[in-house]
This record gives sequence, structure tokens and C-alpha cells, in this order.
Amino acid sequence: MIPYLYTIVEQNRLQEMLDAFHCCTNLAIQVLDDKGQPLKPDTAPCAYCEIFRKYAKTSDRCEHTHLEACKYATALGETYIFTCPAGLNHIVFPLMNKTTLFGSILVGPFLMDHPDAIMLSELARRYPIPTDDLLELYDEAQNVPVISPHTAGQVSKLLYYLFSNLMSESRQIFQEKQERLHQQAQISESIQMYKNHILDTTSSYPLEKEKDLITKVKNGNITEAKGILNDLLGYVLFVDGGKLDTIKSRSLELCTLLSRASIENGGASETVLRLNTQFIRKIADCTSYEALCFILQEIVETFSNSILSHGNIKNREIMKKAISFISQHYSEPISLNYVANEVHLNPAYFSTLFKKEIGLSFKEYLNHVRIEESKRLLANSNFSIIDIAIAVGFEDQSYFSKVFKKYTGMTPKQFR
Repeated sequence: MIPYLYTIVEQNRLQEMLDAFHCCTNLAIQVLDDKGQPLKPDTAPCAYCEIFRKYAKTSDRCEHTHLEACKYATALGETYIFTCPAGLNHIVFPLMNKTTLFGSILVGPFLMDHPDAIMLSELARRYPIPTDDLLELYDEAQNVPVISPHTAGQVSKLLYYLFSNLMSESRQIFQEKQERLHQQAQISESIQMYKNHILDTTSSYPLEKEKDLITKVKNGNITEAKGILNDLLGYVLFVDGGKLDTIKSRSLELCTLLSRASIENGGASETVLRLNTQFIRKIADCTSYEALCFILQEIVETFSNSILSHGNIKNREIMKKAISFISQHYSEPISLNYVANEVHLNPAYFSTLFKKEIGLSFKEYLNHVRIEESKRLLANSNFSIIDIAIAVGFEDQSYFSKVFKKYTGMTPKQFR
């Protein structure tokens, strides 16, 4: 049975990190599970420890000591240097997600001073160890690595720097696996829907869904954009029977369309074009339709976010929240003050920040979103112009036509 830790941490990568650490420090290092037991039992156990174990109390057993030290390190959220009941030093680093302990990394044993009679007399005082075994312990202690307290502190830092990102990266991998499964489930539902409603595979490509996807990307509505993408992928897989070359061809077309939409919506052209080139290479190198579908999801998210690629992280997060709110409520009578309140900013400051980060004023951006949605409705529905105007958030047809012509160069009627 695979240890639970290895379901969220790649075992081979973890072993490479352990090997590199040992090579650089010449100190023993191993992985423990959440009960303090080694996941890979020592092939060459420490002879000193083997002698001591014969006389240790149950509470002094290695697994108990290591687990208690790990719990303390968990409370600290960092590495912890401790001395075990045998008088040897170790460093432990917990592998945890928030307050949940999945295991730990243990370095040691080592000493921070050369073994002497004091060390042995202290062991003899606490444990009923015969003289012959005490002398043997002394001999074996000579084989335990000795490092200075300063070096031990630096090794502790190295352990932290090397492994502190391991769990966050593992969670990312774990989450990616979950996202892949979730995406494939959505695509399967889409395929089933097309099977139930389309009798043959000669139906025309749902161009209106592609246009809707581009609109959602322009508006920064990532969640809905991913949903539409998976619906499109379901159609392509249903019609083309999962032929990888056909899906790649569609993917390349879609990547180009989305990159263009990103630039039109304010994305930095140099950055977007560079990303487009990278994604095209990824698509070309892809060897399975599952991986290709996930790359397309990454493309949608990346180009949706590219309009917020400048500015500091805090401002980007605020703008993401604001744009997400606008994309969900553009059809309502929302105002700058209303959205500013949603992101907990003073309206005047929010207005200035929005213009700086997005490159458009709040009103300009809101109109842009409304016009993009109206273009989709004009092209793919039979709704009257007045109904479309109201549906996208304009109060009357006259003002809608005026704004529409400003953004597109033609009236809604001419566009239709």
C-alpha cells in the first residue's frame, strides 16, 4: 500500500532532494510518516542506536521521540533541533498542510561536540546499561558525525529552505490532478449531451459558443469561460471521435483567437504574443487529448488574466475581484460607487486605481463589457434591439445605439 504522504508528494523527486542534501552535508536524512515511523527503513542502522534501544523505555523509543519533536516543530512551523534520549542530536522539519501533519524530514543523528565520559555517565545514570555496553556505546559514538552548533544552525536553515515549498508545490500538483479530473468530468457530460441531442456527427461547429467564450475571456470571467471551453471540447471530441490531430488544429485556432481577444481588451501585446508562441509549442508537443484539454484551460485563464499583468500583486487581486464582479453584474444598474464598496475601497481611489491598472475608466470598461455581450446577442439571437439593450444593462435603446456606434463604428442594426 502506498503511504499517504506519497499521494501528495512525488516520491522520486523527494528522494532526489534527500540524496542531494546528504551529498552536501554528509548527514543522514530520512522521511518519516505521520506516526514517526521511517517510510524507508534504514538499510544500515546506526550501531550506537541499536545498542541503546535494548535499554530504552517505551516512551524513549525513536518513533515516539521523533513524533513528539515533529509536533513541536509543527507548532513552530519551522525546523527544530533536538537531543534524543540517547544523547544524539537531530533536526526535524514537518511536512504539513496548515495544521494537518502528513510526515516529516529527519536529519541525524549527529553530535555538536566530541563524545566524552560525561555523555556516557549521564546515560548510565538514567538507564541500566552494563559497563561493557557503555564502553561499546563510547566506541560507536566515535562514528557519529560531529558538527559545530553554528553549522547545525546553518544545516537547519538549509533544511527549511529546501523543503519549505515542498508541500505547497505538492498541493499544487494534487489540485492540478483534481482540476484535470473535474475538467474531464465536465467534458464527458458535454459529450453525453451532444449524443442525446445530435443524431449525427455532421452538425456544424457551434461558432456562437466560441464567440461567447471569447466574450467571457475579454470580460475576465474565467469560471464561465472554462465552462464554455469544456462544452466546446465535448463537441469536438464527440464529432471527431477524439482524433488528436483534429483537436490540436482546433486548439491552435482557438489559442490565436484568444490571444487576439486579450490584446484587444488591453493585454500587453508583447507579453501576449510571447505567451501565444509558448502555448502553440505546448499544443504541438502534446501527446494526449486529456493533457491538451488542460493546456486549453490554462490558455483561457492566462489570457483572461493578461489584462491585469501589470501593477503590484495587491492591486491585481483587487482588479480581478472588481472585473469578476462586473462580469457577473453588468446587466444590472451597477455604479462605480457600488463596485468600489464591493472591493472595500474609497470610490475616488478605486476610480484612479482602475484607470491605472486597466487602462480604461470604470465607465468605459463597463460599456465595453456590455457592448461585447450585446454583439454576441445581436449575432446569435432574434431578440429585438431594445430587449438586447436592456438585457446588457442599458436603460434605453437610444443611449445603447449611441454607445454601440462609438465602440464599433456602426449601429446595432447595421451590425446585425
